[in-house]
Amino acid sequence: MKFLSKDLGVDLGTTNMLVYADGKGIVLREPSVVAVDRNTGKILQVGSAARSMMGRTPGNVVAMKPLREGVISDYEMTERMLAQFFRKAVKNAMVKPRVVVCVPSGVTEVEERAVISAALEAGARRVYLIEEPLAAALGANLDISGPNGHMVVDIGGGTTDIAVLTMNGVAISASLKVAGDAFDEAIIRYVRRKHGAVIGQATAEEIKISIGCVYPRPEEITTTVLGRDLKTGLAKEITLQSAEIWETLKRPARQITDEVLHVLEDTSPELVADLTKNGIVLTGGGSLLWGMDQLIAERTGLPCIIADDADSCVAYGCGKSLGWMNHMQEGPINIARRRLMKE
Repeated sequence: MKFLSKDLGVDLGTTNMLVYADGKGIVLREPSVVAVDRNTGKILQVGSAARSMMGRTPGNVVAMKPLREGVISDYEMTERMLAQFFRKAVKNAMVKPRVVVCVPSGVTEVEERAVISAALEAGARRVYLIEEPLAAALGANLDISGPNGHMVVDIGGGTTDIAVLTMNGVAISASLKVAGDAFDEAIIRYVRRKHGAVIGQATAEEIKISIGCVYPRPEEITTTVLGRDLKTGLAKEITLQSAEIWETLKRPARQITDEVLHVLEDTSPELVADLTKNGIVLTGGGSLLWGMDQLIAERTGLPCIIADDADSCVAYGCGKSLGWMNHMQEGPINIARRRLMKE
């Protein structure tokens, strides 16, 4: 039996894609990875199955991330990946879904059009765009409808989006292409330089999660991983300590805190006064890096908390904004950046 389609909210992340179905909640959470046969152009796997193939494929197969730094880098692969994910999310639907997709606050019009076109080609009936920090604030259950100011720092895989929100809109925002992936790359470079070994991105992420920190830990912890020795080409066991990873991650973490300070400098005094009471809310998977809230609180002098279910806030925010699609002319129209219809 076929059913009318559900509206969808999509967190189109560089690292992971989350899909929220109206009335159901988050129905899909998959890595933004595609495995494709170079010879035939056929997609072999998407999501978790494709991610497990990264670095392990034969010459004719490539596992790739079609999104970089929060925007589409490979249009065709993004469109085909979205199509598969949409089919999983709205099985047996008679009508194509309407879709709200989140985008970084610093996205250009060209990048916006690429997201809209890819979603339409993938099977959406209508596409609306929402800024990531706005979606994150909604997902974190912040009351942004009144004149009170709230600050959100959304640290994803490809970008960090910072915004001060008030009256259902963005008062000031900034987008920085330093986030989870930048931390992984810093670890890869450090292990290569210090230990003379090469590790993959999956191993770097594992190190980041297990012992990574951007603020001194009260107790030293260690982890052991395997890499490839640069001299011999053989497997090499590497033991890493949290203190050396802290030193490695200091620079990208400082870039994020510096950008938060720049946004605060450009914020009106009235809204800054609100922030001293409301504090800063951290969302996104990168906010879960140990000590991130302590570092930002120390640098800004403002209270800082990590939202509940931080890595899902943007998807939940997209889901909450679905109810506004029928009232775009009446409700907070500034929530949606742009709309394109395809009947």
